[in-house]
Amino acid sequence: MQEYKKITITKDEIRPVAQRMRDNGVHLAMIHAFLDENGKGNVSYEYEIDPAIESYTVEGENVLPTISDIYDLGAEWPEREIMELMDIKFEGVDTSKRLFMPESMFADQGGQILVTPMDQLIKERKEKEAEK
Repeated sequence: MQEYKKITITKDEIRPVAQRMRDNGVHLAMIHAFLDENGKGNVSYEYEIDPAIESYTVEGENVLPTISDIYDLGAEWPEREIMELMDIKFEGVDTSKRLFMPESMFADQGGQILVTPMDQLIKERKEKEAEK
């Protein structure tokens, strides 16, 4: 069974931790993020340190430095994905093109995708069908 360790760090520690991990040949497993109830970002950088996953977590920050120059696409892709889906920015990441979503999707949504509940989608579909 793989052990999981959570270590809370500040945003100023993100790059030194990433550089130390890279210098030691440690793989970046993933970068995860969510917004708390106050809209503050919580981002975790998960590294494979056999037999454990060490999660270095930054809480309450919406602007963070990129580690894509340290971990290449292994960091750039999740950083861009997080920026596209949430109100969290990684300074130094090229955002000239979107990964998935069209620019128009974010109009009037504050930079975050809103998910429509399934029951509302079903109701709207039935109403459209009734109009026909």
